[in-house]
Amino acid sequence: MSNEILLYSNLLLWVVVLVLSAVVFGMVRQIGILHERVAPMGALANDHGPEVGDMAPDLKVAGLDGSLVRIGGPVAGQKSRLLLFVSPACPICKKLLPIARSFARGEKLDVVLVGDGDPAEQRAMISSHQLESIAYVNSPQVGMTFKVGKLPYAILIDEDGVIRAKGLVNSREHLESLAIAKETGYGSIQAYLKARGYVKDDGATQEAA
Repeated sequence: MSNEILLYSNLLLWVVVLVLSAVVFGMVRQIGILHERVAPMGALANDHGPEVGDMAPDLKVAGLDGSLVRIGGPVAGQKSRLLLFVSPACPICKKLLPIARSFARGEKLDVVLVGDGDPAEQRAMISSHQLESIAYVNSPQVGMTFKVGKLPYAILIDEDGVIRAKGLVNSREHLESLAIAKETGYGSIQAYLKARGYVKDDGATQEAA
C-alpha cells in the first residue's frame, strides 16, 4: 500500500513539474513579445529640415571663442560630427552634456554644441560643465537652417557631410540610437523597427509576423 502511495505521489509530482514548466515557458514567450512591443524608440525624429541622406547645409559660423566652425561639408580625418543643440535654460540639456561628451569620446565623434541666446549664459554653462575643449556655436542661423524646434536635439553628420541620423535626445540610449541608425542604414530607430514590422504606419507598435 505504501509503495502505491509513493508511486502516485511521484506521478503527481511529475505532473506538477510539467505544468509549471509549461507555465514558465509561456511566460518567457510573452515577456519576449512584450519586449518587442515596448522596444525603446530611440531618438525621436521629426519631419522638418534637411532629411536623412541629404548633404548637410555647409555653414561656416563663428564659435563662442571667436574661431570659425564648419557645420557641414566633408572633413579630413574620417570622423563623423555630432551636432547637439542645447540651451542653458534647458535642464535636460545640462544633464545630457557630460553624457554626450563621454559618448562622443567612445564613438570617436567630433562634437559641435549649438546654442542660441545670451553669450554670457552660454559661457557660464560651458565653464560649469568643463566644455572648453568642445566647439560651441551660438548662432540662430544653424537652428533655423536645420529647422530645430525642440531641445535637446542631435544630428549625426558623417565624414562626407551627409546627414545619417537625427532626432530629439534626452539620454545616452537616445544618442546611441543615432549611431545604430547610421550603422544599420536607417535614419532612425523608428525606421528600423518599422522595417522589421514592429511599428505600424501610425506609430503604434505591433508583434512582428
